[in-house]
Amino acid sequence: MITGPQMRAARALAGLDQRALAELSGLSVPTIQRMEASPGPVRGMIDSLIQGIAALDSGGVGRLAEGAASPDGGRGLRLKDKADRPR
Repeated sequence: MITGPQMRAARALAGLDQRALAELSGLSVPTIQRMEASPGPVRGMIDSLIQGIAALDSGGVGRLAEGAASPDGGRGLRLKDKADRPR
């Protein structure tokens, strides 16, 4: 699960604007805008959410799942090690 603010943050960490994320994910810009406008967990079509998350992942953003090891605890986002990012 990812929230709208987390999605915006992930996009920023990957250095993508909404249009670039839309192109990478195969989604429309309005769909990306709706997802990012969600105050809590992003709602909508599961396939669209999966496409958006996959595009962020391919852009080098790693997500921390609920209960995953994290220095500060909780869920979040982080940039992957440079060796694990696509070139």
